[in-house]
Amino acid sequence: MRPSPAVRRPTPAVSGLGRPSWLLVPAALGMLFILLPVCAMLTRISWPDLPALVGSPSSVAALLLSLRTSLASTALCVLLGTPMAVVLARTSFRGQGVLRSLVLLPLVLPPVVSGIALLYTFGRRGLLGHTLDVLGMQVAFTTTAVVMAQTFVALPFLVVSLEGALRTGGQRYEEVAASLGARPSTVFRRVTLPLVLPGLVSGAVLSFARSLGEFGATITFAGSLQGVTRTLPLEIYLQRETDPQAAVALSILLVAVATLVIGTTGRRRGLL
Repeated sequence: MRPSPAVRRPTPAVSGLGRPSWLLVPAALGMLFILLPVCAMLTRISWPDLPALVGSPSSVAALLLSLRTSLASTALCVLLGTPMAVVLARTSFRGQGVLRSLVLLPLVLPPVVSGIALLYTFGRRGLLGHTLDVLGMQVAFTTTAVVMAQTFVALPFLVVSLEGALRTGGQRYEEVAASLGARPSTVFRRVTLPLVLPGLVSGAVLSFARSLGEFGATITFAGSLQGVTRTLPLEIYLQRETDPQAAVALSILLVAVATLVIGTTGRRRGLL
């Protein structure tokens, strides 16, 4: 009986390959720059009082409102951002670079400017305000305004992530599917989306995290009405003036929620 040939195992990646040792110093400084402020907050809280500080009715209402509006804005980002990313990545037309710059504009705009732009578009005296009044709709200073403000500032994160995934993945499989007679919609549903699903998930997580922490556009366009538009960042800002301990406790809660969301997604994708 002939012995079976030895099975060749894949060679593990060499640790540190392509990484100069001097990069560890600025990398460590960058990590400290991020972690130290968070650790500083942890030292300023009275941990036995934490449940009472974060369990007040206004804090719970703000947290629940933030979670609801962030989920809604993330869904809008997926519905609107996915077609935008596909158009930017899979078509070529004159002025495409200008259009991409405009799509990504909220990334560099101060959030307050974003709020002012939304207010002068959808507010009662805004560009579309009269039309909305005729239709019996009021947008500004409502929960809908919170969702719109969060979507406005978070949408570019999904577009950037998904467009990068589309360009990296290439069009080879899509071309094969099309050559076999698949319709464009079928190619998009059965080939394109499964290939770029990790990029879509990453973009959605970034959009959710950005929506969860949104402050400037929200307070400018939606105001700060308890139970209606006062999200957790706005509640933290108000508590900072009257109860600094509560503000720190709510800040830690917001950091914990964001870390949990990002960390869970990272583990599922094998990044953590």
